[in-house]
Amino acid sequence: MKIIKYPERVDWPELLARPVKDFKEIKKIVKPIIKKVRQKRDKALRKFALEYDHVELKELQVSRQEIYEAEKLVSDELKEAVKQAKQNITRFHEVQIEKELLLETMPGVVCRRRSVPIQKVGLYIPGGTAPLFSSVLMLGIPANIAGCEQIVLCTPCNPKGKVNPLILYTANLIGIDRIVKVGGAQAIAAMAYGTESVPAVYKIFGPGNQYVTAAKQMVSQEGIAIDMPAGPSEVAVFADDTAQPAFVAADLLSQAEHGVDSQVLLVSTNESFVKKVKTEINLQIEQLPRKDIAKKALNNSLAVVVHNNQDAIDILNLYAAEHLIISIAEVDQVADRIINAGSVFLGNFSPESVGDYASGTNHVLPTNGFARSFSGVSIDSFIKKITYQNLSADGLRNLGPIVEKLAGAEQLDGHKNAVSIRLKYLDENN
Repeated sequence: MKIIKYPERVDWPELLARPVKDFKEIKKIVKPIIKKVRQKRDKALRKFALEYDHVELKELQVSRQEIYEAEKLVSDELKEAVKQAKQNITRFHEVQIEKELLLETMPGVVCRRRSVPIQKVGLYIPGGTAPLFSSVLMLGIPANIAGCEQIVLCTPCNPKGKVNPLILYTANLIGIDRIVKVGGAQAIAAMAYGTESVPAVYKIFGPGNQYVTAAKQMVSQEGIAIDMPAGPSEVAVFADDTAQPAFVAADLLSQAEHGVDSQVLLVSTNESFVKKVKTEINLQIEQLPRKDIAKKALNNSLAVVVHNNQDAIDILNLYAAEHLIISIAEVDQVADRIINAGSVFLGNFSPESVGDYASGTNHVLPTNGFARSFSGVSIDSFIKKITYQNLSADGLRNLGPIVEKLAGAEQLDGHKNAVSIRLKYLDENN
């Protein structure tokens, strides 16, 4: 992990650049996968399951018996932990439901806006080296609260044809019963275009590897909505000497272990504190089972020493981290000055891990700088807003002449006439 001291502002963009990936080669692999699934449907999914997951599947859908058996494999202690996480996430997302908006903009002109759930959504849940059952909660709970009619969950199985039991238990707990044993880019293609076992959906959610990410980007170009542009996981930490070096090191490592292409950033006004954190990283990393992954991720990472809090705030807003931890003396004063971040964790006792699992906020967040313009997943991600307008005769008399002038100025006489013909009718039938 490199330490950069007091860099000039002009150098910040280059300094904060994420590791660059060339998606051209990945897309060359993904494109024929999407094409085969679109053409051969379940037959293609079974072929890819044999090729990539080394399993011959007769049935792609998870049966009720498999869900029942999976539940018995999860300890009671872990079940209780999942239930508490479910409760917190549910409570935080339930309050996000907006009331219908109704307003008379001028006499006789009533405008309305209401939220309508997206009917069909697909959730992708990785099941490889780190099966993300927590993402089932983060995606399934808001989908249910929003009122989505159809929710399908795709996740890969192991060579014995079994899905991770925690994924099945969690999905069943929140009421998702359509679970399909398909992973990778082929899962995204199946949800985008539909197969015998996987219904086509209108929007696809969920994290995944570079092939999943590429597939989501490719199907989105054909009108299938996706949750957000995704990339490797990342965290930025802003800490001063009031923070605990061991805590900061642990936070940085918690993200570095995600993958070799993950990135972590430490920003501090205190150089000696940064050195203490680096020492702690070297101690703690040796205790991690995924230490080899974390070490490679740290090669993409850096610590930046800045002159003052304002410099730190500016550099963090430029970076726009997926996760941002602020552990400084003036945490409350600084927090509201952060305008670009996926999710923010305040103080010494708010590790990023709590947001990943159970605080209540959502962990599906924009990466790679997209927090400058994208939000994390919320109830809003699963709904559309439809607007309505209802004009009385007096309303049209009030508003119509204004619209006639505006449409005429744009030389759209058809638009103007749609108003004029009505106003004439009202005059003639007054």
